[in-house]
Amino acid sequence: MCNRYRLTAKQAEVAATFGIRTPYEVEETFPIGDIFPTGKKTPFYGAVVVQDGDDRRLERMEWGVPTQVPSKRDPTVKLTKYVTNVRNLSSSFWRSMLTTPARRCLVPVTSFSEYGLAPGEDGKKPLHWFDVPSRPVFAFAGIWRPTERGNAYSFLTTEPNFLVSPIHPKAMPVILHDDDYARWLTGPWNELEPLVSPYPAQLMRLE
Repeated sequence: MCNRYRLTAKQAEVAATFGIRTPYEVEETFPIGDIFPTGKKTPFYGAVVVQDGDDRRLERMEWGVPTQVPSKRDPTVKLTKYVTNVRNLSSSFWRSMLTTPARRCLVPVTSFSEYGLAPGEDGKKPLHWFDVPSRPVFAFAGIWRPTERGNAYSFLTTEPNFLVSPIHPKAMPVILHDDDYARWLTGPWNELEPLVSPYPAQLMRLE
């Protein structure tokens, strides 16, 4: 599960990568540095790219779509869980967003992290970072929806490739190729399911 990633590119680079106009200063980053999941009491935000008619825009949203889950102590009690990674694509909750192009988004990224399986000498699991050297800014396949606190997003995961699997064998984010951006934002879902696959390991780097 990826619960920490970075977007350190300047506004101008993000805008050029995704074909958007940005209202921010070209030397600013948005948001700055590492991005963490939102919390019940303290919201945390990331930047996503959404389709707006014939244009695209950059929007600030909470990272973590709220959903109700049964309490482990008392299944009759519902608790709010903020879901950051989506793997169960057959769920009706997620399919309502996946099958609606207006509810899909691109999540700009410069690198993402996964914790290792075994603790290091300090007793803590090491944090490993991955990027795509040929693409300083790339994108996860994201979905979003309105919530009581504003718009919130999550991104899809899939089985890991051979670079990620030794560190995190359960999953990795779905990284889109540049020429799939328009399809993800506007295409019919039945044509997009093949995009939910591991990104080629030979194109990635373990920092």
